[in-house]
Amino acid sequence: MTSRPHAGPKLVLFLVAALLVPTPLLAQSESKPGSVLPLYRSLLSVGLDPQKIYKIREAVIDREDVHLWMNDGTIGFLQSVDGHITGAFFEGDGEVLIRPPDRQERASLGLFTGEGVLEEKISSAYLRFNDETAAELQPYLRPAEDTKDFFEHNDPIARNLAQVDAMRLVISFTSGPTTAAPGELPPLPDRLLHARVAGARLGVFDIYFDTRNPEQITVGQASQKGEQTYYDLWMSFVMRSLRKETIAGSRFHGPSGPTWTRDAMVVAKYTVDGKVTPPTDLAAEATLEVAVRQGGLRIVMFELSRYLRVSAVDVDGARLEFLQNEAVPGSELARKGNDVVAVVFPEPLKLGAHFRLHFAYAGPVLSDAGGGLVYVGARGTWYPNHGIAMANYDLTFRYPQNWTLVATGKQVSQEREGGDFVGHWITERPIPIAGFNLGQYTEATAQAGSVKVLDYAARGVERAMGMAGQVASGPGGSATSPTMSEATVLPAGGPDPALSLKPLADSAAETLTTLSQMLGPYQFSTLSLTQRPGMESQGWPGLIFLSSYVYLTPEERAALKLPVGDNVLFGEVMMQHELAHQWFGDQISWASYHEQWMMEALANYSALLLLERQKPSDVQIMLETYRAFLAAKTKDGQPTVDAGPVTLGFRLSSSKFPAGYEIITYGRGTWLIHMLRGMFRDASRSATNPEGDDTVFLAVLRNLVERNQGKELTNADFEKAFEEVLPRPLWFEGHQSLDWFFDGWVNGTAFPELELKAVKFSGTGAAHSVSGTIRQLSAPQDLVTSVPVYGTAGAKQIYLGRVFAEGETTQFTLRAPAQVTKLVLDPYGMVLTAPKEQISNSPLVLGNWHVPNEHTGPTDSILASH
Repeated sequence: MTSRPHAGPKLVLFLVAALLVPTPLLAQSESKPGSVLPLYRSLLSVGLDPQKIYKIREAVIDREDVHLWMNDGTIGFLQSVDGHITGAFFEGDGEVLIRPPDRQERASLGLFTGEGVLEEKISSAYLRFNDETAAELQPYLRPAEDTKDFFEHNDPIARNLAQVDAMRLVISFTSGPTTAAPGELPPLPDRLLHARVAGARLGVFDIYFDTRNPEQITVGQASQKGEQTYYDLWMSFVMRSLRKETIAGSRFHGPSGPTWTRDAMVVAKYTVDGKVTPPTDLAAEATLEVAVRQGGLRIVMFELSRYLRVSAVDVDGARLEFLQNEAVPGSELARKGNDVVAVVFPEPLKLGAHFRLHFAYAGPVLSDAGGGLVYVGARGTWYPNHGIAMANYDLTFRYPQNWTLVATGKQVSQEREGGDFVGHWITERPIPIAGFNLGQYTEATAQAGSVKVLDYAARGVERAMGMAGQVASGPGGSATSPTMSEATVLPAGGPDPALSLKPLADSAAETLTTLSQMLGPYQFSTLSLTQRPGMESQGWPGLIFLSSYVYLTPEERAALKLPVGDNVLFGEVMMQHELAHQWFGDQISWASYHEQWMMEALANYSALLLLERQKPSDVQIMLETYRAFLAAKTKDGQPTVDAGPVTLGFRLSSSKFPAGYEIITYGRGTWLIHMLRGMFRDASRSATNPEGDDTVFLAVLRNLVERNQGKELTNADFEKAFEEVLPRPLWFEGHQSLDWFFDGWVNGTAFPELELKAVKFSGTGAAHSVSGTIRQLSAPQDLVTSVPVYGTAGAKQIYLGRVFAEGETTQFTLRAPAQVTKLVLDPYGMVLTAPKEQISNSPLVLGNWHVPNEHTGPTDSILASH
């Protein structure tokens, strides 16, 4: 290879560009008057303008928290497209500076860069913008000599990178003035700056300033680990002018959906008419009843599986132009496996308009599990979806008569037409998302009051999966791969799910009844359970796909020699977790990725509350399993607890922590709810109620559901619900607030060790007391922890009280019965602390884990998440 200045960084830049650039969007209609295709195609392939290459010195681009200097070098601007200069390529001496706004984002940045501030020397940068950045740089430009070499070296890179931002720019240049409904904040002026830079220390990374993103400033980097590609988000936050001081103020919320047009419209109803042809194909037409909530856009994006090809889109009978892609760059959509369809309207949408949008599409979206079961799994969204938001669904499916189809909603009819069944399902209330499953099933039923529980299983699925071996555990018992070794043999004849079908239906009915008593009424008239191959489960409103391992009998699971945590998971927790999602996830939803942890943690802890009534020791097994996995180290030697706080959501899974999302969300999230429960229980202790109870804690859970029906829950809502009934013993420094808990534990990664020192007994009789010092080791200096303190009297543990341990050392004095001779901190495990011995080089090492793909449907991994 011929060497030249900056060859190394430029080569890396090019390779990363190739890694992240999507297959070009494919237009599904010919160019015609008013078409965006010519504009899009030009933006997709635009290169450098050989007549616009200059020397540049002491130039700076400031975008709120983003500061980019081009101290000395050469810059070439892209060719003008429809009167817009949309980018440039810089090579030379430059710098970038971004200061994260809070401890959480500083910690996230530090995880990937080792620094709490992004301050990096750069040698080249590809810039893309939709504003007057080119004019802004004019005062810093000087004529350049020998521009030919610069052009020849950098034009191929610029043309390749042009694809990354083409759709975003089309949205900008085709939109009119944006408007919002009365009472809502007006949309921000549409401004984009994307800089892909080559850093001297950090390599190639991306900086985005985009006012159409909910978090306007994001910084990330593509990373290759083995055969897996990750996009690590180093930081993501709201720009300086919009930030507030409250805990939730820097967090966005609102309808989810494809970035850039997520707020454009709401869908009140989806009507889908589909034909399912096993084992893989679906052909369907979907009609969406739409209301425009943000005027001015011509292009609106929808999510749809890459395996489904759209043939036509119409609005109230008029044909529309659309674009559909094969892959999406970046972390979230690429990891989830969903692609997008961009629908182009003939003119900008008018605020408050109502219309019907019709899609026709088909493709091999189903997965064949074998043994008489097909399902929509990792292949993604099976209908054009504008985000997870409450809507009504009217679903009709045609399918072969030797199959059974189960869908969300209440089945209102089933008829025979030729060799097919035609089934019709209508939702009984708005739900966040819809799904279906198809199998050659055996069926069992049970009753939970007025609710009919239907359980379906295909006899051959487990045999087709080759279930004969040992599972390697993940958090709470997640398996590392969907197959097992050949060492362990199942009972003669292999597993038969029909053996556990009726007991499972009865168990589901009993669980549904108990959850209804605990959390409020179940909202549907039926509940359907069906198999899902492998070790994951997936919940939809009124419909649950359960791992095939749940369908095994206790004897069959015993023959597999599952680890203890796996056995508890599949036998006692997974189905109950999914059922709890019928409240946490289906009746109420999450406001953003920062809040998704609550749905998983609340559903999981609800399952543990049920388990505690029958097998409290199994609850401890689960909690200790979570603790162990938080402490377990990756192949690089980092404990997984360092992946970040629960509020980072999908960002927790990265090249450094491939299983970070699963372990933190389920493991740490469950522990956080457990800690809240323990604090409220201890605060209820009194002379007449010495053991305390869960009355207040359970009332909060029920109130969360009742108050937020059909709404999206924020972290601030969650904190407020507990603060409203916060008992006096939990007031830190005299304030009726849980800021101390949310700041240190929810928004942090605390995993301390607690140590008791300098214990001293004094006094006699009623005046007997004990004092000591609590040390929090390996903890943030400002961490506050409510620590339960017990006294030992013979074989008894006597509760003495809770102490707010603040920082590294805290002195305390408590009253104690005279018979107490020893103190012990948290003997019943109500505080998340590090295990006494760090886990390393064991089966818990995370580098080999199988981390399932997620998608915009309710997805489950490890503990059957929603």
